[in-house]
Amino acid sequence: MNVIETTQLVKTYTTGSTEVHALKGIDLAVEKGEFIAIMGTSGSGKSTLMNLLGCLDTPTSGSYLIDGVRVDGMDRNALAALRNEKIGFVFQGFNLLPRTSALENVELPMLYDRSGRKRDTQALATAALQRVGLGERLDHQPSELSGGQQQRVAIARALVTEPAIILADEPTGNLDTQTSVEVMALFQELNEQGITIVLVTHEPDIAVYAKRIVEVRDGRIRRDEPVKSRRSAAYDLEHFEEREVA
Repeated sequence: MNVIETTQLVKTYTTGSTEVHALKGIDLAVEKGEFIAIMGTSGSGKSTLMNLLGCLDTPTSGSYLIDGVRVDGMDRNALAALRNEKIGFVFQGFNLLPRTSALENVELPMLYDRSGRKRDTQALATAALQRVGLGERLDHQPSELSGGQQQRVAIARALVTEPAIILADEPTGNLDTQTSVEVMALFQELNEQGITIVLVTHEPDIAVYAKRIVEVRDGRIRRDEPVKSRRSAAYDLEHFEEREVA
């Protein structure tokens, strides 16, 4: 089953009398359990595509289904509800509330749940933090955590609603090399557990941890192929110090 399916997705921005064709007909299918990396230089259209996939913007034309639900044509409130139910976001800047504990940060998406489901938000947030290896840091505020730990909190927050897909936008952009590999090891582990991940990155050495690379250029998909010689982040972490010396 396809978690993401777009057909001839077009996005055009109008500034005065100027039209900017950011996306020019994107056909993309992502199956449940896939781990794909979307790559592209600045201005390629990858950020626009990410915004459409994340229901943060609407297409000019074309169709988009997420987990079988037709997205194009939805109003703002419907999109917000769909985002909260179907998508977990991980951003480059972590986007954590600064004077709030890790546990409370992870609880946040559940507080916006409009479905009427009654859930033990504290128990679910605790379980999500334990899943990313932060069971001992529940009461720590972001300032008391390293960059890698903050990103793990953000990943736990993305996981806690059990979304259909995790969208990660340059999640290693603010991290050093070793911490970046640690985060990618976590993503690979979560993907092995069946979680669908779409990662946006401009770094080829990060993209090789995914299973498939989609390259966007000039608003179109120019390359879509399995990763050749896929790397294991867990293996790279084990041999990190050796590689650094070499």
